[in-house]
Amino acid sequence: MDLFAQLFGGLLAFVYHCFDRIVIYGYLSGLSRPERVVNFFHQVVGVPVVSREILSQRTADYQNWVEAFARNHRIPIEWAEKGVRKEDHVLPWQRRMARADSYGVYYILKSMEQGPTFRVTVPKYPTKDANYRILARQRSRFTHYYFYIRDETLGPMVLRVASFLPFQATYYLNGHSFIEQELNRARIGFRKTDNAFLAVDDVAALQAAADRLSPEIIRQRLDYWTLILGPKFSAKERSRLNLSRFYAIAQIEYCRNFIFKRHFPIHKLFERSCELGLWRLTGDKIAAIFGTRVNRRLCGKLATIIDRVEHGHHVFRAYFKHAFLKQYEKFATYLRNELVSNNLADFHLRKGLDHLQAVRERFLTITDRFASFQAQWLNVHVDFPLLQRLALPITIGAVRYPGIKLHDPRVIRLLEVLLHGGGHVGGWSAKQIHQIVISTFHLSDRRYGINQLRYDLRKLKGHGLLQRDGSRYAYRLSPKGVQVALLFLFFHKRLCGPLANSRFHHRPVARHQPHSKLETAYHRADKAIQQIVDLLAA
Repeated sequence: MDLFAQLFGGLLAFVYHCFDRIVIYGYLSGLSRPERVVNFFHQVVGVPVVSREILSQRTADYQNWVEAFARNHRIPIEWAEKGVRKEDHVLPWQRRMARADSYGVYYILKSMEQGPTFRVTVPKYPTKDANYRILARQRSRFTHYYFYIRDETLGPMVLRVASFLPFQATYYLNGHSFIEQELNRARIGFRKTDNAFLAVDDVAALQAAADRLSPEIIRQRLDYWTLILGPKFSAKERSRLNLSRFYAIAQIEYCRNFIFKRHFPIHKLFERSCELGLWRLTGDKIAAIFGTRVNRRLCGKLATIIDRVEHGHHVFRAYFKHAFLKQYEKFATYLRNELVSNNLADFHLRKGLDHLQAVRERFLTITDRFASFQAQWLNVHVDFPLLQRLALPITIGAVRYPGIKLHDPRVIRLLEVLLHGGGHVGGWSAKQIHQIVISTFHLSDRRYGINQLRYDLRKLKGHGLLQRDGSRYAYRLSPKGVQVALLFLFFHKRLCGPLANSRFHHRPVARHQPHSKLETAYHRADKAIQQIVDLLAA
């Protein structure tokens, strides 16, 4: 992170990190298992037989209460439409609530979804107890209620409650909404759009507000809304049974936001990061960012892709098991690195809400490491003395190694293949490299034989660009070799190719007097390229 700030500190307005989306499951511990449900109805409620009608009656009571609650508080309640995002549908009511500066439930949506329930069956063979029934867990499709809330502490949030036992609840929170409420309470000016803060009067106060989101604050607000909107129990039932909720983190996102002073560098920086990430972020590098090592017992995928989401902007993703790192620039306003986890067990972390601080520290370390890796990739500059040194032969002991020419196509092809060598953790043998080179570039054995490859590998190893994997005859690029490979490939793909094409089709004439800024710049570029060619030929 420090290296990233050193590279782009002059372009950055400020940087902050926080939790973004948090999805929490609320389990009703006293009714989570079949034996506890049977004990509840037998010992607490006093029902001798647990039947389908008894379970359905609890569902009907809760559904009637929700309808009455919406009617008494004049809250819209309707079925969710297919193909329409729920957040987009209720957005006008959320804005109306914000303008009125009021808090509470402002909309209720009903949806038929899969959820955990219980089924009651009669034993196949008669038993001594005529009232004995088999109660087992299952998943079925039934009504869920989405309560859209504007909370005075957490801001806009959503509470989804299942209408069937065990009445599992799901809470959808956003860390940016909590920060917004904290800044408003402290009367600190800010500008927030697209779920990000683009300007703030006090950056330290912004970060301090993000760090204040704690399990105690979340639990207090979730308990409050669960008591108001959750299923109802009598005083007798509450006194004889533990009906408190256990909160577990189901999904969590932690983001690091880079707010730039101007918009123009964001897209180019993101574009270059994607190109370098696809080349550099191999399996072992992904594992290093996530703080582990690649081994045979590692389950899940290690992959990098560039995806296009529904908003139209591209997203760079690096997958690790059930989690992934993503980077995107949104509407040319900010650049965001975000870590998303759907299973905290991938990080050897517990899912309980009490462990939120441990999740913050671990995710902060990973996003910081990701930003540092990106800064190392982007910190690649053309060093012509380095190119000149590589072009000269060197002698190590009694062995003389030839120089490496920038324009040698054999070297360019070999470096490009080795740069993508993250699929083999233990490095590549010469035969494997040879097979991939000839298949990738459609070469024959006569045009590029195995002895020619060994000659090129010997040169790269002599110049310190290639290293052996222990005592095995397996090769991989050294850290210096990775930097040189990136330099060579970018020089050819981004500079030599386009400019050579333009020079063959339209070469500026020295006698021509330019009449526009574009022609003047074209003449300067042609002169600079000629100087580069002269330096390389020296």
